[in-house]
Amino acid sequence: MSDNKNASEKLQKVLANNGLGSRREMERWIQEGRISINGTKATLGDRVEVSVQIRVDGHLITRSKEKSPCRVLMYNKPEGELCARVDPEGRPTVFERLPKLTGERWITVGRLDINTSGLLLFTNDGELANRLMHPSHEVEREYAVRIFGEVTPKMLRILSQGVELEDGSAKFNHIHVRPGDPESNNRWFNVTLSEGRNREVRRLWESQGVQVSRLMRVRYGNLELFKRLPQGAWVELDILNVNALRKMVQLPLETETKMHVAENLDHTKLSRMRRSVRKHKQNKAVGQRSRRNQSQNR
Repeated sequence: MSDNKNASEKLQKVLANNGLGSRREMERWIQEGRISINGTKATLGDRVEVSVQIRVDGHLITRSKEKSPCRVLMYNKPEGELCARVDPEGRPTVFERLPKLTGERWITVGRLDINTSGLLLFTNDGELANRLMHPSHEVEREYAVRIFGEVTPKMLRILSQGVELEDGSAKFNHIHVRPGDPESNNRWFNVTLSEGRNREVRRLWESQGVQVSRLMRVRYGNLELFKRLPQGAWVELDILNVNALRKMVQLPLETETKMHVAENLDHTKLSRMRRSVRKHKQNKAVGQRSRRNQSQNR
């Protein structure tokens, strides 16, 4: 490898641009010893030129894949699904119904915990995923949250000014009180923040002694969850929406796409989506019952 940094790129960036995962995920792979450069185990900080051979788990990667068009999926995640590729316990994951890719992988843009629903983005572009998630870009996320317990004006001031959590200070950028019965024990709020720490929205509210009974992400950056998109269904974004995301994090705009026209979520399309989601759930349930029976008969 050359010392000329102008002719080389960080290894994790190259791997991410090949659609193998986000930069953070690629850094973990490097630390786990899964990556080699010209037959030598890679280390964090390595930079690579186009001429080197990079292998992942012994398999040679083809650098030409880095030029494939950027694709983005919007997924309406239901509660009960994991943001993981596989689950040893056989629970449903967000990856199970996504369209297949050849030589690439879908990368989640951030995560939602198992009890959180709503907008989840996937992309084949590791650099886009990394920038959308990185705190330095301050990409705003908006959540609809239902709170059980009394919420006072003082609580809202504290949550807007900042709360010290176990992993540092955190706050909401904005809190919008949605109309409702002020005497009810359950109130809805829309909140925004510009980072994606683990369970941050829940932990902020819980720091004030109230409970989050429902949580749904409704916006990521300038992209709102399509109102008619059924839970468990996905839609591929057209080039206008893809480039809106890329522009937001200072990436070059795409000129190629596999989606020239936005999908029309008409009645026929929505009905087909709902049938597909129901069928997948039924097949999943049958598979789980079969595994349980096999386990009991051993």
